[in-house]
Amino acid sequence: MNSRLLSLLAQILGGLTCGLALAAFAQTQSPAPATPAPDLAKNPAAVATPLNPALPTVFIAGDSTAAKNNADPVQGWGVPFADYFDPAKLNVANRARGGRSSRTFITEGLWDQLLAEVKAGDFVLIQFGHNDGGAINEEPPGSTRPLRARGSLPGVGEESQEIDNVLTKKHEVVHTFGWYLRKMIADLQAKGATPIVLSPTVRAIWKDGKVERGAPNAHRAWSREVAQSAGVAFVDVTRIIADRYQQLGEAQVKALFGPDHTHTNVAGAELTAASVVAGLKGLRQGPWAPFLSAKGQAVEADAIGWLNLPEPANPELPSLVLIGDSTVRNGRGDGDKGQWGWGEPLAGLVDPAKLNVVNRAIGGLSSRTFLTQGHWERALTLMKRGDFLIMQFGHNDSAALNDTSRARGTIKGVGEETEKIDNLLTKKHEVVHTYGWYLRHYVREAKERGITPIICSPVPRKTWKEGRIVRSADSYAGWAKQVAEREGVAFIDLNELVAQRYDQLGAEKVDALFADEHTHTSRLGAELNAAIVAEALRAMPDVRLKEGLQSL
Repeated sequence: MNSRLLSLLAQILGGLTCGLALAAFAQTQSPAPATPAPDLAKNPAAVATPLNPALPTVFIAGDSTAAKNNADPVQGWGVPFADYFDPAKLNVANRARGGRSSRTFITEGLWDQLLAEVKAGDFVLIQFGHNDGGAINEEPPGSTRPLRARGSLPGVGEESQEIDNVLTKKHEVVHTFGWYLRKMIADLQAKGATPIVLSPTVRAIWKDGKVERGAPNAHRAWSREVAQSAGVAFVDVTRIIADRYQQLGEAQVKALFGPDHTHTNVAGAELTAASVVAGLKGLRQGPWAPFLSAKGQAVEADAIGWLNLPEPANPELPSLVLIGDSTVRNGRGDGDKGQWGWGEPLAGLVDPAKLNVVNRAIGGLSSRTFLTQGHWERALTLMKRGDFLIMQFGHNDSAALNDTSRARGTIKGVGEETEKIDNLLTKKHEVVHTYGWYLRHYVREAKERGITPIICSPVPRKTWKEGRIVRSADSYAGWAKQVAEREGVAFIDLNELVAQRYDQLGAEKVDALFADEHTHTSRLGAELNAAIVAEALRAMPDVRLKEGLQSL
């Protein structure tokens, strides 16, 4: 391996992150009957090393992006993946096979072979998609590709299509991509094993400085949808890798691939394997810590996968990207505990054929920690010239500057004051700025990239005084307005506009708009706030906002 690839590998293990819920690991494994040896004649990708029946096993079911390949320099991530685990505590069995789709992995018997090896307490990583968009039974007219007949029907429904397979010469019922994944999940659960669905790897295809994130097909989204509907863990490998590729840049990423844009070389396989490990470690309540090798322990867990953060549905359209705290997007954006941020219902007021809504707000963060925890950088990689950025912070900016629990506060005001601290939470030295400084930082970086920033004052809490909702015009709402005016950007005074509506409704009706004592709105309250935001956006001069926002 040359020095350039060695240098890339040194960067790979440093900054990989992910998350989501995983069922807790079953009980401690006791010796079980020996698993049948894989049929190497039928499946040469199966490893010959016998599995230790006393240990749990993590299997890999996938295509060439994970499989062991003999065509140097191409290598799948499943090969280096084993190095991240202690072989005395966990078996790693790579059963991925090049050229297969979710459909042909089953129809060729590879799935049955894998299933025969699986025992209760094992784990199976399921990753397909690259080949599922291919021809179902014949190549389109003019195609020069060899006939493969491996595609699955698009989507996750129960649709099917009967064919006489021109390749196998057999009658076959072809199902959707989601159907095949559901079958695998159900088969594993029947055996007491844990299925974990992975989104596909990322192709080295770039446009306007942005790496492709799952296009041209929707198998990434369908993988997530199937996992969520089945209640099983999902690792968005696509996002973790794409974020890392953006950090490295197009030239360095090219060095991670073989002769095409899909298949990685040894260094690329290492990055992907580390990304998968980061995602697994980020699964909430996951069982992986006891099984990791020293190499696996060194990988930073992906901390944001569980949040299910969205990306532009159609990268060709302008996007309305939201950043902020839990009053904009609470938790996973799924109404947990009845709490909703206004950014979720805002998407329902926008025409998806004209404008994307990408709600990247994260609960518990301030204008400071949204930046220091890397969420601004991740959001910025999704934005392009012509997009819009809405920001709303303030609720968490009044917290402590430095303590052992959250350390998220900002210095009050809009000035240039700073305070140097040794952060008790992160254990790092940090320079803390004012609330206004952080807003200016977002505004200026957005402008530099041709993105239109819009500042919102924080929505009011349900705090009454003398029959009126308490405003914060003399603090965060006022400071947000000052920054907007000084930077020459649009301002939506949500603090005042929402407070006026609450005053009109009265305390009894406003109670129904909240899901907790005074901060987080119910779905009804979030819809009211979203309608106020939409009304303000429609009043702005940009025609794309007017056309993208549907009539209330």
